[in-house]
Amino acid sequence: MDHILSGIPVAKALQEENARIAAGLRERGIVPALAILQVGSRPDAMRYAQMLQKKSAECGIDVKLTELAQDAPQAAVCAALEMLNRDPAVHGILLMRPLPEGMDEEGLRNRIRPEKDVDSATDASLAGVFTSKPLGFAPATPQAVLEILRYYGIPLRGKKVVVVGRSLVVGRPLAMLLLAQDATVTICHSKTENLPQLTREADIVVAALAKPEALGADCFRKGQIVVDVGIHRRGDGSFCGDVAFSEAEPLAQAITPVPGGVGSVTTAVMLRHVVQAAENKE
Repeated sequence: MDHILSGIPVAKALQEENARIAAGLRERGIVPALAILQVGSRPDAMRYAQMLQKKSAECGIDVKLTELAQDAPQAAVCAALEMLNRDPAVHGILLMRPLPEGMDEEGLRNRIRPEKDVDSATDASLAGVFTSKPLGFAPATPQAVLEILRYYGIPLRGKKVVVVGRSLVVGRPLAMLLLAQDATVTICHSKTENLPQLTREADIVVAALAKPEALGADCFRKGQIVVDVGIHRRGDGSFCGDVAFSEAEPLAQAITPVPGGVGSVTTAVMLRHVVQAAENKE
């Protein structure tokens, strides 16, 4: 096992598999397609959409970008989502968030049909994760954690895993995915008492606290697997995760870097969902 669990080769392997599946679908007359619905022109959203278009093209997925004005009425967003829901040529829908202030984001995201919800934006998709039923797709970031562990041959069955973070975006769905792999999971958070003691007892620690370098040397012992989901920009422009890497790295048996770890895998996972959604429509 590598000491540094880079996400880059994991993403590359996923993208190669995405391309293989997409090519097979195209041979059968099915063109996998992702629809991106963007409201407004936030620079970060535009950059993300451009990156998705590039990554999609690399593996044979078409992208349909729908752009609405910042001041578009909610009814227009609803209409655009309904059109994409009904379009048989669209297999995945990504609603760029956050939406402009004043819009009912919860109501809008839940309009996406679960079978096209490749980013797990809907409550139905999350229900599928929590009930182990095929409703939509799992969130990309928690799935990316599992893909990294699988790629590097790290077993989960019977292992003690501590997930630090309880958000519906990462922490809680990740715990459910780990349970489905027969891991023994403890969810901790910022209010957990004796957090360092609990994390030191784990075989695998996943940091998803959304606080820069919140977990230091006192949270780890020798021989653990450490997965850092967080990413934060420092004042000098460099990046760090939720783990103080310089403190945890000497202790860990293996650890993900930031950047170049979990974040680099999430896009490939979401595109895997697009090709899976296209396969499901055969």
